[in-house]
Amino acid sequence: MGFAIAAYLLLAVSGLYIFTQRQHYQTRPSWLLFLHLGVGIILTALVLLLLGIGIVGTLGHFGSLGHSWHLLAGLSVVSLVFLSVWSAVQISLMQPWARSLHISTNFVLLVVFLWVSLTGWEAVQKYLP
Repeated sequence: MGFAIAAYLLLAVSGLYIFTQRQHYQTRPSWLLFLHLGVGIILTALVLLLLGIGIVGTLGHFGSLGHSWHLLAGLSVVSLVFLSVWSAVQISLMQPWARSLHISTNFVLLVVFLWVSLTGWEAVQKYLP
């Protein structure tokens, strides 16, 4: 989870820089967009990996899912990450509404990352003796 949060923060910093460069009609370094896209792909992979680990671990330990709010929080993170990825693809297809959807989705994702972190702490406590 720490790597996913670090990736999110790196995306936030690079995205904010891209946004400010765009607002001031300045060109951005060519590597910046590739960094932003690459870290976005890594974040998506990490979220899917965490989802798989959580499902397998919970089923292995408890035999069923839904023992805490963490499942809903985790599925919310996965959904928002995929909405963010989809809106990023729409930005590259020159859809005028996609950029605002991408940015607002990522603001909501920050709140949901906090929620999944808090509920995750509670879920991990159930595994510890």
